[in-house]
Amino acid sequence: MKIIAGLGNIGREYCQTRHNIGFMVVDELARRWNLKDDWRTDRNAMYVEYRAPEKVFLLKPVTYMNLSGNAVGPWAHFYNIAPEDVAVVHDDMDLPLGTIRIRKHGSGGGHNGIRSIISCLGTDAFPRFRLGIGHPVHEQQAVISHVLHPFSGDEKDAVQKAVEKMADALELWLREDGDLARVMQQFNTKPAKAKKRAVKEAEAAGAEDPPPEGAVSAAQQGAAATVEEDRPSGEIL
Repeated sequence: MKIIAGLGNIGREYCQTRHNIGFMVVDELARRWNLKDDWRTDRNAMYVEYRAPEKVFLLKPVTYMNLSGNAVGPWAHFYNIAPEDVAVVHDDMDLPLGTIRIRKHGSGGGHNGIRSIISCLGTDAFPRFRLGIGHPVHEQQAVISHVLHPFSGDEKDAVQKAVEKMADALELWLREDGDLARVMQQFNTKPAKAKKRAVKEAEAAGAEDPPPEGAVSAAQQGAAATVEEDRPSGEIL
């Protein structure tokens, strides 16, 4: 059995706020699995049950964020689910908006919901599926306002894409029977390096204004030179 717990705050006033992006992900999974109208409440959490083919519980704690462990802990202990089979989905201010990162374990990192789960599970060895919500100025009141504020209109598309991508990652985690290696390899992607972007831009510029047959444009020459600089010695192409 496995648990996928999305973190957030209950109440209509918190719906679609940054701190509730974990709720958004489990709602997306419930929608995909035709369970969106089947939510029930038990052990301090709203939940639905799915078989993929093993039993999977989607959880949304009703304890408010800071006491998330009071929901996740009882569910894990009652069903004797190992910490490595408890996936926690939550917001992360240290990641740019729309970025996703997955890790096997780690400290609470300033996130009170994660701290609560660590305390109730008695370990930090459970997988984290983190979604970036961006960071405001480093002032406590601004941070509180930031995480409890809804996404703006121009942010919503990026957030929706990130939610869908994270749902894809969690479905892969289930297919891989909890093995995070492939999931992290596929979804913990880094932005392209500036030099590679420059190469692509140079190639695109050359394609827009094609040179005479047989000629080599300056952009193409620059791109080729950059590729040569990046190529490890002895590489076979």
